[in-house]
Amino acid sequence: MFNLPIKSVMDKKKILTASPDTTVSQASELMAARNVGAIMVVEHLHLVGIFTERDAVFRVIARGLEPRTTRLAEVMTAEPLTVGPDKPFGFALLMMHENGFRHVPVIENGKPVGIVSSRNALDPDLEEFVSEAQRRKYIQELR
Repeated sequence: MFNLPIKSVMDKKKILTASPDTTVSQASELMAARNVGAIMVVEHLHLVGIFTERDAVFRVIARGLEPRTTRLAEVMTAEPLTVGPDKPFGFALLMMHENGFRHVPVIENGKPVGIVSSRNALDPDLEEFVSEAQRRKYIQELR
């Protein structure tokens, strides 16, 4: 799995973007509605930052800022590290580990095309775990 290109691991349906003028409250509502932990901040089709659930806690709530008036531009991570869609997934995981974050925007030709998170590494294993748990439950019911 770690040698697979990022484009085959990332969930393109989970891509979520907002402008720098979007409020933290609006961004958080979008993130909650799509069940994602990060939103890419885009201006003129180019990535200018990323805002994550951790940013909401550490940069907004912990500082006592008002989510309804605070703009993403004030609390986002500006110019985040990015990765191309053809890089190995393991490369992105190592980047996340070494830099202490959980989301990496995927950029192609200067434009965001997706996002990859450390959770992507867990999904196949989690699916296998759930499948095994269901199999064991079925076997128990047969006894």
